[in-house]
Amino acid sequence: MDENQPVTAGNSKPDRTQPHSFTPKKIEKKWQTQPEITPEAAAALGNYPQGFRQLLFNRGILTAEKAEIYLEKEGSLYDPFLLDGMETAVQRIIKALDHGEAIAVYGDYDVDGISGTALLVSVLTCLGANAQAYIPNRFDEGYGVNTQALIELAAQGVSLVITVDCGIRSVSEIITANELGLDIILSDHHYPGGPLPPALAVINPKKPADAYPNKDLSGAGVAYKIAQALAGRISTPIIDVNDYIDLVALGTVADIVPLMDENRALVKAGIKKIREGTNIGLRALAGAARVDVSSIKSRDIGFMLAPRLNAAGRIDSARIAFDLLMTQDPIEAGELACKLDDLNRQRQNMVISMADLARQEINGSSQKNILISFRPEYAQGVVGLVASRLTDDFYRPSVIGQIKGDVAVASCRSIPEFHITRHLDMCADLFERHGGHEMAAGFTIKTERIEELKLRLGALSDEALTGKDIVPNLRADYDIPLRKIPANILESITLIEPTGQNNPEVVFISRNVQVVWKKRVGTDGTHLSLTVKDGNRIYQAIAFRRGEMMGDLPDYVDLIYTLMRNEYNGLISTQLNVIDIKPAGGI
Repeated sequence: MDENQPVTAGNSKPDRTQPHSFTPKKIEKKWQTQPEITPEAAAALGNYPQGFRQLLFNRGILTAEKAEIYLEKEGSLYDPFLLDGMETAVQRIIKALDHGEAIAVYGDYDVDGISGTALLVSVLTCLGANAQAYIPNRFDEGYGVNTQALIELAAQGVSLVITVDCGIRSVSEIITANELGLDIILSDHHYPGGPLPPALAVINPKKPADAYPNKDLSGAGVAYKIAQALAGRISTPIIDVNDYIDLVALGTVADIVPLMDENRALVKAGIKKIREGTNIGLRALAGAARVDVSSIKSRDIGFMLAPRLNAAGRIDSARIAFDLLMTQDPIEAGELACKLDDLNRQRQNMVISMADLARQEINGSSQKNILISFRPEYAQGVVGLVASRLTDDFYRPSVIGQIKGDVAVASCRSIPEFHITRHLDMCADLFERHGGHEMAAGFTIKTERIEELKLRLGALSDEALTGKDIVPNLRADYDIPLRKIPANILESITLIEPTGQNNPEVVFISRNVQVVWKKRVGTDGTHLSLTVKDGNRIYQAIAFRRGEMMGDLPDYVDLIYTLMRNEYNGLISTQLNVIDIKPAGGI
């Protein structure tokens, strides 16, 4: 069967006659310690200390060669010309440079697209190109390449368009571009949905039979590869694309792609560049977020910088974030960073209120394995964040959409057991457009088709998840009493940085820990601040989004957590970042 052919679960229509009511409840997570390293891996990694060998093994590093790449390599690992279509793309860009053609870099409105667009525009400009950026408006134009935008660019005299982080499913739009006389170099990293758009060149490591070793490049990573290939073919002016590798780190971490192999090497080099503070905008944004740019980590990018940059496109215009990354004026950078900080606070409040509405909507719904809510009062820019919040709380795929008259725009978040984009492909006949990754996706649909979509996705999720033990597993590297944590542990786990998807932070389980102080903190007491003790060892701890546990928290608990360096008033300490809490002995 053609996997792109729209079908319902089991090739039959869902049973509409037996609705079942479902009230979602927060899922209690399972805690597990990673399996002990195998003798074969231990021998292969014999040059490393025993405890560190286990950390490498836990992250899938089983050979000395992989360990060397993991620990030592920085920057690009593979030849960009291994990407199919790269030679054609480079030749076309060089032709545009030689003839002074107007080039538009058409980037998506999220951090990955914005950072990749900033990178390409910067590199092209340094090479003397007549280059401009085009960032679509989320609310007016939606995701992907927009036909009207192409018409406008052609009218302005643009002859070459390079997409960043979008376009792989924009078949009809690229056909229109060809009719307008535009040459399109399509760069993306999302899954193709069938026939590829008829662009001059399509650069995407996820294309069928593409030979590039790293299939998990971010959109900014693909843009970097184009810049790298281009710079390698032009003798003058000499340009070092690694001057912009901080933007690759930004997009890669923000888009939550696997942080292993080349992605990890790119981010490692990029974080070093961010720490230099050469990008005035990023330096100002770090200041607004109260992050020390000289010691920034991947966690700071993911939880502090990226949300502020994304807030621009979610509430106002993504152009604000792009301008911040491009500015050379410290005053402008400070103003833009403050504006993004304000927008991020608005975004946080919107997510809280919308998540409450969504919970009301899904209570008693007929879908027990997928959470779906469409409402006119939702803000389109944050539906994905609300879906993420619900998936985190209930460990089920979530679909949240805003109804705007006769159409609705939705975002989806999922769990490893349910590849959301593949299941959306099975409902492709219902959508105006759709696309995404394994764990996140989006679509536009006619309002009149929403109920049919609920039925189909409900049937598909039931088929995929019913009868299975669908419970989130939290895996720890060490199960160790809190009092036995080595004093210099932060120095050891720093080698695991940068951390992210598929390369998690080092996680600990400590049992029978005494709670000697507790307080709700943050907006509306959302978070829980703790002082915990084991023997003569005392630590401060923060449990994000666990404020509701305050009244029921016993005196002794089991904790699963990561460790972080905390600086306050010049004092440096080790703090516990609590992932989950259970009564002592309850695991």
